[in-house]
Amino acid sequence: MIIGVPKEIKNNENRVALTPAGVKEFCKRGHEVYIQDSAGFDSGFPNDEYESAGAKVLSTIEEVYGISEMIIKVKEPIESEYPLVKEDQLLFTYFHFASYRPLTEAMIKSKAVCLAYETVEKEDRSLPLLIPMSEVAGRMAVQEGAKYLEKPLKGRGILLGGVPGVNPANVLILGGGIVGTQAAKMAAGLGADVTIVDISLPRLRYLSDIMPANVSTLMSNEYNIRELIPHQDLIIGAVLIPGAKAPHLVTRDMLKDMRAGTVLVDVAVDQGGCIETCKPTTHQDPTYIIDEVIHYCVANMPGAVPYTSTVALTNATLPYGLELANKGWKRACRENKELKLGLNVVKGEVVYQAVGEAFELPYTHVEKFL
Repeated sequence: MIIGVPKEIKNNENRVALTPAGVKEFCKRGHEVYIQDSAGFDSGFPNDEYESAGAKVLSTIEEVYGISEMIIKVKEPIESEYPLVKEDQLLFTYFHFASYRPLTEAMIKSKAVCLAYETVEKEDRSLPLLIPMSEVAGRMAVQEGAKYLEKPLKGRGILLGGVPGVNPANVLILGGGIVGTQAAKMAAGLGADVTIVDISLPRLRYLSDIMPANVSTLMSNEYNIRELIPHQDLIIGAVLIPGAKAPHLVTRDMLKDMRAGTVLVDVAVDQGGCIETCKPTTHQDPTYIIDEVIHYCVANMPGAVPYTSTVALTNATLPYGLELANKGWKRACRENKELKLGLNVVKGEVVYQAVGEAFELPYTHVEKFL
């Protein structure tokens, strides 16, 4: 198969979809890999490392899309890429369709095969291609939250861990999944008082067992969240419903109950956000303020630490990418239920139910194409 790796062009997206080590694995199996000039540079991988691994370097993004049967990316195509996507071309990347209708409609129009990292799902309901970036984003959420609590950045002027004789900050984490767990570990390690809320009692039991003494667990419901938010310094949104829009757990009217300089970090912004007043921001312009509350809603947080993120992502995606290349997408998805659940849009039709429901679009069962 001919595989293409374009340079990411989303704002401040420094990751690349394949490391040279990943390229080597494709080439060893007889596949051709074409990578766009300097695609890996910001992640610490220059062109010559890719060429040594067997890839061919192409000058433009148009050439990469033009020659490739499978495109492997990090982020969803943006508007300037829509015309480059070809009919029957396989795109393997993060899409987050349910949060952006124009992307969904563009991929329907392209008649490409769109296999989304974020909905590849194992039998135990875990999301193997979302986990590594969720781990990065969860840890980063605390780093960024701690930074924006500083007074020069309009925060409350509180050190997350406090010092002897001074109370630490209070951190509320909405969701006890991968993002929430990693955020809690980081915040607790810095000495903050942490509360995790989740709707799963078994998950809360598990977290209560593994977390240190400065982490409390509480059932997630509107009453408890309203009781908690007036006392929090940092609130991290970490709610995910695979392939669907995140529910709003913090509503617009709750901002009035927060103290000036409280920081909100919504890691769920890729899927529409679990904080109603959050809208996607960029690394270049990451925050805005509503009612004296700081909102940090960068939609590609792991892009700020591209070396870590690129290696972690390739570690997770490579086995699936190789299966797609070795067998072709139809056979791979027939034989691997995890990959089949990754199919979102196929040849002009929505085949992932939550995406269809998000925009009231017709939904076709994926078996039609397999």
